[in-house]
Amino acid sequence: ESSDDDFSSDAEADEGLDEFFTERLRVLADARNLKYLAIAFLHPEAPVEADSETFGRNYFGRSSAPEQESIEEAEEHAHILADAMALKKLAVDYMHPELSVVTGDVTIFGRNYFTRSSAPEQETVEEAEERAQIFADAAALKKLAVDYLHPELPVVTSNAAARGRNYFSRASAPEQESVEDSVERAQILAEAASLKKLAVDHMHPELPVVTSDSTACGRNYFGRSSAPEQESIEEAEEHAHILADAMALKKLAVDYMHPELSVVTSDVTVFGRNYFT
Repeated sequence: ESSDDDFSSDAEADEGLDEFFTERLRVLADARNLKYLAIAFLHPEAPVEADSETFGRNYFGRSSAPEQESIEEAEEHAHILADAMALKKLAVDYMHPELSVVTGDVTIFGRNYFTRSSAPEQETVEEAEERAQIFADAAALKKLAVDYLHPELPVVTSNAAARGRNYFSRASAPEQESVEDSVERAQILAEAASLKKLAVDHMHPELPVVTSDSTACGRNYFGRSSAPEQESIEEAEEHAHILADAMALKKLAVDYMHPELSVVTSDVTVFGRNYFT
């Protein structure tokens, strides 16, 4: 019985050892497969070792692969990025002169940008605050002027509880005419302007006719065939002289026939004697 027990215990020990080695081999195989997958993923350029009958497509030359740039394009791309970086650095240096200069040369030195002899005059903190206050006052005055001159503009506020009355429908607002009244008023003004133009044309035929038609033509009002005969300058002067003589004779006749009429003069120093005394 003891020999049978020893045999069974040895068999169980051998069986457990076999399971241990089998599990260990399986773990090593899994680790080897994971290592192979990791290498294949990290190094797609490595050749694939397989059976001579096995084939596959190129990872980089497949139809769904992204387009690859050539060596010249890659160099040009790198050159453009380097230029962009240099321009960005220059722009940052120009826009932010207050940034410190980073250098590896301990012997380099430079002057202060803000205290150099050619630097523009800097205003003090008090002057800057006063300037900001002036700008704020000017902005407030501008807002008041805009609100006064343009009451039709909407009021902008962040208070949802704020309210106000309508400027145009307030009790003290002037009476507004309706659309019909406005149309009627515009028509009346247009008719009045037309009538005024006709009256001016009738009373002043000597005024030139204004037209935008270059082909329009017309006859002379004064030289037309039905115009009354015009006297010459000599005839007009003779006519005026005759009328002046007639007026003088009429005045003498009135003075002779009516000596009782007072003498009218504009000279306060004129005097005369009585005709009858």
